[in-house]
Amino acid sequence: MTVLIPTNSTSRHEAQISSMEENQSWAFVTLDEGQIESCNFFERREDILEWIDAVVVINEQEYVWPFMEEGVIVLIAPVQRSIDEIIEAFLFKELHDLSV
Repeated sequence: MTVLIPTNSTSRHEAQISSMEENQSWAFVTLDEGQIESCNFFERREDILEWIDAVVVINEQEYVWPFMEEGVIVLIAPVQRSIDEIIEAFLFKELHDLSV
């Protein structure tokens, strides 16, 4: 399972979710059996060549149609800000699904 998060930093433990318009990088998180297997940062979304299962955005105002057209699940992190908080909420299905 892979999760994409727009972030304000490329530091794994300091990065916070940010608006897609203001993000400095994209955190590409790979999960395996409920654990973070890897977390790589990319400057541009187009540089990610692997399949993206889900993208987590900061609010429902983000422009997410390109993701939806590609069949990517779009989730909103209402209060979670760090990568670890977002992934924990993802695993426990606490993020809001924008497609519902």
